[in-house]
Amino acid sequence: MKILVVDDEELLVKGLKFNLENEGYEVDVCYDGRTAVDMARGGGYGLILLDLMMPELDGLAACMKIREFSTVPVIMLTARTEDADKLVGFECGADDYVTKPFNILELKARIRALLRRAAQSGEDADQRMVRGPVTLDRSRRSVQVDGRPVELTVKEFDLVELLMRTPGKVYSRENLLDLVWGCDYQGDIRTVDVHIRRLREKLERDPAAPAWIITKWGVGYYFKE
Repeated sequence: MKILVVDDEELLVKGLKFNLENEGYEVDVCYDGRTAVDMARGGGYGLILLDLMMPELDGLAACMKIREFSTVPVIMLTARTEDADKLVGFECGADDYVTKPFNILELKARIRALLRRAAQSGEDADQRMVRGPVTLDRSRRSVQVDGRPVELTVKEFDLVELLMRTPGKVYSRENLLDLVWGCDYQGDIRTVDVHIRRLREKLERDPAAPAWIITKWGVGYYFKE
């Protein structure tokens, strides 16, 4: 995980870099807001520590510019303690505030908490898939077509989730039976065909001429890329 530390106090930056690298983070540093924006634009950072008062471009202005192209978590470092200053920082896009002088253990805890929240947010985003008119949410086990909720059975959901997860990949009926119903399932292989037909009736605009759940004749089924 890469962290960008931005502060015009070189001794403070040196101490932060040392402590964070001892925690296993990869740390880049710079000493003014304008350089910070340029480095952030290059991407690759999991978090930015950004001092409020700096030359060239102060922390608030730098944070606003970073927010124009990135949602990377930002912790503002400041010697100011007024609530109004903190509120301005949050309005400019900061995720957290640490007042100088700070306890390095508290700062590390704030960093871990922000990174954890960012990771969870990313996981939530990964729960949602959109393919054409179909939106599938794994966490809610819900499906919408053109914004309209569609009720699916457990197996119908599991089947379309598998197909949507790897669009363009063709699955044979045997593959689908093993992956969705389990390798010990003893039912008829035509169960797959029945569920595909039901999915088309629920998800396709014209089930007789499906645009998304496609048959590869003689092979199996796939979800259109």
